[in-house]
Amino acid sequence: MNTLFDKIWDKHVVQQVEDGPTQLYIDRLYCHEVTSPQAFDGMRARGLKCFRPQQIYCMPDHNTPTHDQDKPIEDPVSKKQVDTLAKNAAEFGLTHYGMMSKDNGIIHVVGPEKGLSLPGMTIVCGDSHTSTHGAMGAVAFGIGTSEVEMVMASQCILQQKPKSMRITVNGQLGKGVTAKDVALYLMAQITTSGATGYFIEYAGSTVEALSMEGRLTLCNLSIEMGARGGFIAPDETTFEYLKGREFAPKGEEWDKAVAYWKTLKSGDDAVFDKELTFDAADIEPRITYGTNPGMGIGINDAIPESTQKEPSLLCTFEKALNYMQFKAGQKLLGTKVDYVFLGACTNGRIEDFRAFASIVKGRKKADDVVAWLVPGSWAVDKQIREEGLDKVLAEAGFEIRQPGCSACLAMNDDKIPAGKLSVSTSNRNFEGRQGPGARTILASPLTAAAAAITGVITDPRELYK
Repeated sequence: MNTLFDKIWDKHVVQQVEDGPTQLYIDRLYCHEVTSPQAFDGMRARGLKCFRPQQIYCMPDHNTPTHDQDKPIEDPVSKKQVDTLAKNAAEFGLTHYGMMSKDNGIIHVVGPEKGLSLPGMTIVCGDSHTSTHGAMGAVAFGIGTSEVEMVMASQCILQQKPKSMRITVNGQLGKGVTAKDVALYLMAQITTSGATGYFIEYAGSTVEALSMEGRLTLCNLSIEMGARGGFIAPDETTFEYLKGREFAPKGEEWDKAVAYWKTLKSGDDAVFDKELTFDAADIEPRITYGTNPGMGIGINDAIPESTQKEPSLLCTFEKALNYMQFKAGQKLLGTKVDYVFLGACTNGRIEDFRAFASIVKGRKKADDVVAWLVPGSWAVDKQIREEGLDKVLAEAGFEIRQPGCSACLAMNDDKIPAGKLSVSTSNRNFEGRQGPGARTILASPLTAAAAAITGVITDPRELYK
């Protein structure tokens, strides 16, 4: 096969169970507070210690409030989950980056920025968006709680090997078009189940031209196409991003690592189970209109009529539009917006704040829009202030909240009220995802910024400098 996926996978095979799954060695396990408690309980009940504790990193993010983090968490469920993770990490001798520590943030933002996620690795976490780390040239995927326990106990996991897919995007992205728009476009083209059973390798001149932050965004959204994960072959962009980071190799070890990383690419004769090719010229700023990330359109397009003939699928389409309070044939440009959210493991990095600031600079936030700007980590927060972006944002009427998953999902204080319409840079727009009854439109940081300034859905290219 000679694909990059095969190279990384095969190097990590411990044994192949006859007529069964592969026992795969795992280089890095990330744990957050939501999916780890039962795994720790299982370890405790069996009297086990973590097999390789130095390869496990723990961090609260889903339940952390994005204000007053120096005070006790008010919500009792959130407090219990965050406190339990701290206790479990201490008991099992694991590295724990707690709230308010300079190392804390969203686990899928912190892993790459600290150089914990490296090319050629296998990386897992009890979280579907673990696919984010694939941007580093790693095989990274989400696992269930029982599998988290399995990795804790053995540093291995039992997995069926996925099929391989290569998605190639060629050409130069147009003005105001971002990696988020590429991902939303791909989802609309292949649907949210189009990559089920596959691991995606992203390739082509468009992908190669993306920054590291853009690649992280693209790989983050692989799971929303149904894929097991997505990744990009490491190159000079990857090496430049990683050099000098805390856990990246140093000195001679760095030179050796880069020499190895340069071999991590699919061969010219690589055979994939499926190949898809797209043209960057066909992609414009995108927004979603329904209740799954694949229900999306170009920002100037109208919501399509349903093409579904099967009654159950037609019913699902109509139910989504009813929930969103939209109609087929309707254009969304000019639709009033109540909330704007910049953040999440999809778009909470420094590049996303730079993009948002580039639109709002010299302008003012719309009076009737509530905007939550949430860095993906304390390191991003520090960089925002070092670059003076906090001042640009403050002058435009925005304030920066403290790091966490925030309004990506309704597990903390940042919930969108029922019926309100949110333009969000996060990854999911399911019913109730951002709060019971909340309506979510997924978009890029540029499109979110345009909505925050105008108070309505606006093509960011009209404001783009």
